[in-house]
Amino acid sequence: MTVELTLRRPDDWHVHLRDGEALVSVLPHTAKQFARAIVMPNLTPPVTTVALASAYRDRIRAARPPGSDFEPLMTLYLFDNMPTEEIDRSKRAGFIAGCKLYPAGATTHSDAGVTDVRHIDVVLARMAELGVVLQVHGEVTYEHVDVFDREAKFIDEVLAPLVERHPSLKVVFEHITTRAAVDFVAGARVSVAATITPQHLLFNRNEIFHGGIRPHFYCLPVLKTEPDRQALIEAATGGNPKFFLGTDSAPHTRGSKESSCGCAGMYSAHAALELYAEAFEAAGALDKLEGFASLFGPDFYQMPRNPGTITLRREEWSVPGAYAFGSDVVVPMRANETLRWRMISA
Repeated sequence: MTVELTLRRPDDWHVHLRDGEALVSVLPHTAKQFARAIVMPNLTPPVTTVALASAYRDRIRAARPPGSDFEPLMTLYLFDNMPTEEIDRSKRAGFIAGCKLYPAGATTHSDAGVTDVRHIDVVLARMAELGVVLQVHGEVTYEHVDVFDREAKFIDEVLAPLVERHPSLKVVFEHITTRAAVDFVAGARVSVAATITPQHLLFNRNEIFHGGIRPHFYCLPVLKTEPDRQALIEAATGGNPKFFLGTDSAPHTRGSKESSCGCAGMYSAHAALELYAEAFEAAGALDKLEGFASLFGPDFYQMPRNPGTITLRREEWSVPGAYAFGSDVVVPMRANETLRWRMISA
């Protein structure tokens, strides 16, 4: 039985850090676990320009705990009439890791997103020319499409045609949740990859309704079926470099979750690596965790792998019921439960 697990220092290729006091509260968790993280741009207002991204980056770096060398990797929020000149500026800036496609209305703070992906084809073509990565929230937003079918519908109607129209564009299909998504990425060209969250590896949609409505298990894309979860486990633990770590850790106040119309998002940054370790251990694949967490992401983004290591120890600990979140609190994933792995050094 493995007692300790040492990995090359990992990165989080999809995280929400918020801003202001909330940023100051949650950043230490991500900065402790990861050397770098791709920071989502869905603030209010969204991060649509290099100037806004630079200012946000400065705020993140200023909020780092003393002694931390955590580096935020910034993204731009795509919108219908985005000028291609902003893509040129993003490439010159050197700290923009990609541009994020949110279908309008697909998730938290996505109302300013893209209404029709063909509206940004010129922008996508320029991104392909410059080697700028496209990060995609892959769900359609039609009201007549069942919420559990929106990812598969997006693949058929949006993503597959987009990949065909832009054959040299690097694409990350973020937080995939279905066998359809696994199959699409596995069968696509080498420049198409995907991130997978801890919640979609650990839980299926029954968790939302176990013993009543459990709002802290509501995220977008929503948890899916057990066969979908098994497909994600196979992808994450199979050693395919197209699949790598992206937590989609998304903190909200307790009140905004425990509500008659609660927000989507699960907070995992407090124990991200421990949660992934549990999923990989259950699959008998702890030896595959380093590739997923530390190697495949930087290789895809053509960034150097991190120096240094982190160590996880088989040691039980209780997750607090809440963490400070600005003037409020955030309820973390597995709140008031016991985890079997604990990060002991970074």
